[in-house]
Amino acid sequence: MAVPSLTIAVLTKNEAHRIEACLASAAFADQVLVVDSGSTDNTVALSRQAGAEVFEYPDWQGFAVQRNRLIAHAKCDYIFFLDADELITPAFQQELQAIVQSNAKAVWQIQWRMVAYGHELKYYISRSKVERLFRRDMLKEYVGAVHEQAILHNENPTSPVPRKVIAAKLLHHSRETVRGSLEKLTQYVMLGASKRAQAGKRGGVVRGLASGLSMFVRLYVFRLGFLCGGAGFLYCLFVALEAFFRYAALHYDKDHLSNNVGRA
Repeated sequence: MAVPSLTIAVLTKNEAHRIEACLASAAFADQVLVVDSGSTDNTVALSRQAGAEVFEYPDWQGFAVQRNRLIAHAKCDYIFFLDADELITPAFQQELQAIVQSNAKAVWQIQWRMVAYGHELKYYISRSKVERLFRRDMLKEYVGAVHEQAILHNENPTSPVPRKVIAAKLLHHSRETVRGSLEKLTQYVMLGASKRAQAGKRGGVVRGLASGLSMFVRLYVFRLGFLCGGAGFLYCLFVALEAFFRYAALHYDKDHLSNNVGRA
């Protein structure tokens, strides 16, 4: 019986500063696949030099469309979605390969070890779990222009496919500079506001203040961001600012949100 194979799939746009390390950590895969969304730096050239199969689609239509293009180019039994600002650690690689070799039928979620402003947030408790590993024959498509969601073939709501969590964590370089965080603040805010507008939610300054304050307290206090020094404070602050401005934009920019699903 043939050993099951693995595609590692990466979306990129202007990731030249990170893409070499990202792809090097993925080099063990049977296929390393990159879909680029119109980079103006040398991301594409560096990706090809690293041995990845690279396809360029600069006509940005949202994350779901780009992920579906990754699926279309994937050739292996399993597909793992890796972001360009993430690194696969040796422990994660070992567990990932063991899952693939088991040929199990499930969907696997990942967790992160957070790195911000040049420092690993060692004490920060990251509880995010994101679906990233699929058997390719089970994965139908992604839907959603703002926050994409994976759709499986013929999944029965009364008997869903098992969801499991990979124990080892990906190293996630979430925020590298204050300037970069400020530049991306608008993108994240407008994406979040657009999602809430589509769901019929209401915004406003008071709602924003409540959301931002509760977010900061939750991350900085209860998830131990305060133990991570200045980098931990900045990380929690920027996430809280996003929470505040999402609701402010939802109220004051509500007539301009429908088109704010692009990528900066």
